[in-house]
Amino acid sequence: MLSVSNLSVQFGKRILFDEVNVSFTQGNCYGIIGANGAGKSTFLKILSGEIDPTSGSVNLEPGRRMSVLEQNHNAYDDIPVLETVVMGNKPLYNIKKEIDALYADYSDENADRIGELQVTFEEMNGWNADSDAATLLSNLGIPEVLHYTLMSEIDSKLKVRVLLAQALFGNPDVLIMDEPTNDLDYETITWLENFLASYDNTVIVVSHDRHFLDAVCTNIADIDFGKMNSFSGNYSFWYESSQLAARQRAQQNKKAEDKAKELQEFIQRFSANVAKSKQATSRKKMLEKLKIEDIKPSSRRYPAIIFDQEREAGDQILNIENLSARSEDGELLFQNLNLNLAKGDKVAILSRDSRATTAFYEIINGKRKADSGKFHWGITTTQSYLPADNSHYFNENLNLVDWLRQWAKTEEEREEVFIRGFLGKMLFSGEEALKKCTVLSGGEKVRCMLSRMMMLRANVLMLDEPTNHLDLESITAFNNSLKNFKGTVLFTTHDHQFAQTVANRIVELTPKDTIDRYLTFDEYMSDKAIREQRDKMYAIPV
Repeated sequence: MLSVSNLSVQFGKRILFDEVNVSFTQGNCYGIIGANGAGKSTFLKILSGEIDPTSGSVNLEPGRRMSVLEQNHNAYDDIPVLETVVMGNKPLYNIKKEIDALYADYSDENADRIGELQVTFEEMNGWNADSDAATLLSNLGIPEVLHYTLMSEIDSKLKVRVLLAQALFGNPDVLIMDEPTNDLDYETITWLENFLASYDNTVIVVSHDRHFLDAVCTNIADIDFGKMNSFSGNYSFWYESSQLAARQRAQQNKKAEDKAKELQEFIQRFSANVAKSKQATSRKKMLEKLKIEDIKPSSRRYPAIIFDQEREAGDQILNIENLSARSEDGELLFQNLNLNLAKGDKVAILSRDSRATTAFYEIINGKRKADSGKFHWGITTTQSYLPADNSHYFNENLNLVDWLRQWAKTEEEREEVFIRGFLGKMLFSGEEALKKCTVLSGGEKVRCMLSRMMMLRANVLMLDEPTNHLDLESITAFNNSLKNFKGTVLFTTHDHQFAQTVANRIVELTPKDTIDRYLTFDEYMSDKAIREQRDKMYAIPV
């Protein structure tokens, strides 16, 4: 279907890809993974023809069509929503435009040309294009009333869904998507997962959403050391097999037959987990053929995120009574929030409106006033807060050692060797620790904020979209640290696996009321009664 031959990419002295050879076949979904800066997005741009490699070639079978998820959310601002989707199938759209132009200037001379185009248009199922596009939009939560609205006039988060519909429209032979779940809600991501799981053509995707990669991927293509290696299975299989390979490499004295037995047990366990996949049989066969030498340890570095408590909190953590908040323009974000936080609770704070969750964190951290209600922290609690927008923490032109020193409590903690220890855990070692905080990437800023939280040793952690900007390695380490944390956690995230594996309680903020359940994330989202209750609460005009 699509192949890459002897691909090399070099920027100055830096070699990003070195003689990469890989094939992407029909019926498979490939998750492209790699550390930050490994070249994942660059690779997708090369596949789509947006940029050229230094050497080598990309070959798409003749007659096949490729579709790419648009990253520029304003690219179609002057186009109606429905037409934007149809534009995703360029050959079909071009024929449609030519037919319209010829009809607008109709003459006997162009009648034959119109007839030829209409035959081709019919063969491409063109007469159903608008209805098919409308169905896609509806499935993605775009109401019919917006289908003929200009893209510039719809909400930015809805734009993301329209562009997703555009990429999916017309059943492309190769579908390329870079971070398709960004800005999508749980329901839309679930729809996309189900759609791609039954998609018959080739999908190539970059995503930091581990649950999404597990749900849709049949193969993982790992960028490491400038090369790309493809492995059967989803992200979890790749991750655990890489960890297994690293352990086995460290066990130099372990017999080969013991290693082979461990591998076989590992493969059997994962083979059993693919039973619901449409590719289950073929994937299981591929896994069973896997040899121990096929699994290689990754060069990835995982930050050492460890949250300790300076002291354990008592039983009184946080009490909230009748809290409500409105947006700057007076729109009700949430009301009737009554919450008694228990010791050890790990609460996922949800809302379909991110302004509501951010307002909640800002209120309980004293950053803004509630419109009504009150809250009280237990006297034994200490809090640490990771906001969704951390930019104001990085305004001063300090190096990272001096930046982190601002939160030191003792003379020992002010020592450079002590601070470098915290930074080193977050992969800022050597000269990296002397970088200026004003030049950090989004992911580096979050890792700095995590260093700050680790140094504070609070017994209550508050996290507003903590996985934003982080790579898969950091998300995995962060996720594991919160599972092991003995204190109390309040967090909001769009990362499905993060929510499912950390939360033991769900609190959802709506304009009508609050839903509070001691359930896992999956239990909460799959409960029909709760789903109906949620829909009613968001539908109430206020």
